[in-house]
Amino acid sequence: MATKDLRINRQIRAKEVFVIDSDGSQRGVMSTFDAIRMADDEGLDLVEVSPMANPPVCRILNFGKYRYEQEKRLRDAKKNQTVTKLKEIRMQPKIEKHDIDTKSKFIGEFIEDGNKVKISIRFHGREMAHPELGEQALQKILETLTQNKVEYNLDRPPVMEGRMMSILISPRSSKGGKPASAPKQAPKKSEGAPAVTEATAEKPNK
Repeated sequence: MATKDLRINRQIRAKEVFVIDSDGSQRGVMSTFDAIRMADDEGLDLVEVSPMANPPVCRILNFGKYRYEQEKRLRDAKKNQTVTKLKEIRMQPKIEKHDIDTKSKFIGEFIEDGNKVKISIRFHGREMAHPELGEQALQKILETLTQNKVEYNLDRPPVMEGRMMSILISPRSSKGGKPASAPKQAPKKSEGAPAVTEATAEKPNK
């Protein structure tokens, strides 16, 4: 229960409560009035920590200090959480060397930040007849990442999604996925492949 939802002192509605004193000793059931007076005599607060118990359980403590410690614990827990996002980089099959270097730089930054990256090739018109161009572009990207010492897993080999061919990579430290390698096999048709649901980062071609 969040500290803002806790009832303290005269906010407590029950007539009787089970009291745990400031030393952690169980003082048993007593009237709420007597429990508040006991806490007040110590310069502390009576805090209802288990309102659903019968009778409710209350502790005698410094509520300001208790609230600070609880909020700090919550902040620390959030800092330790690893939030993985899915980023996307899009490009054309006929991509120039300087564009490969630029795209690879962005991808490397995403991977180092702990994000997965979907690398997509968009085909136009007659380019659809040459899927090997997309494979070659993806292979050049992966080779450049390897040269730049970016550690990643190849989670999904080349897959066609309409006019898009894409691969999915993730940080090497992530569980699952295959060791990084350039795509060797022909792309597979995707049946009802899901769309990207996370934040998409697209960098324009020059």
